[in-house]
Amino acid sequence: MSGPPPRWTVYVLRCGDGSLYTGSTSDLARRVAQHRAGRGARYTRARLPVALVHWERARDRSGAQRREAALKRLSRREKLAFLRRARAAQRAARGGGPGRARALPAPTVRRGRPARPGWS
Repeated sequence: MSGPPPRWTVYVLRCGDGSLYTGSTSDLARRVAQHRAGRGARYTRARLPVALVHWERARDRSGAQRREAALKRLSRREKLAFLRRARAAQRAARGGGPGRARALPAPTVRRGRPARPGWS
């Protein structure tokens, strides 16, 4: 028999050059360790060191991949604003000050193409 079903997670890393990397995994600790050891994604290998700046649980793999795609569609400015809101909401949940989580903004149309159907 197998163990409990994997718990999928969507995460955001801040790379050594200040860029942001978004991914999803069923084992966050293992995946972040891979990134830090230079065995993660090709993108992060060239931009070490990396730091985990945000993570959130997803219901299943499909939900994690949809959320990852939604975050990747955001501009850098939108991602930074999202990270600030998420951090403020986390502080507020711990009683550390004002803040409120807000919904992720709708994806914008880029290069004249609408967002792909089914990616909501």
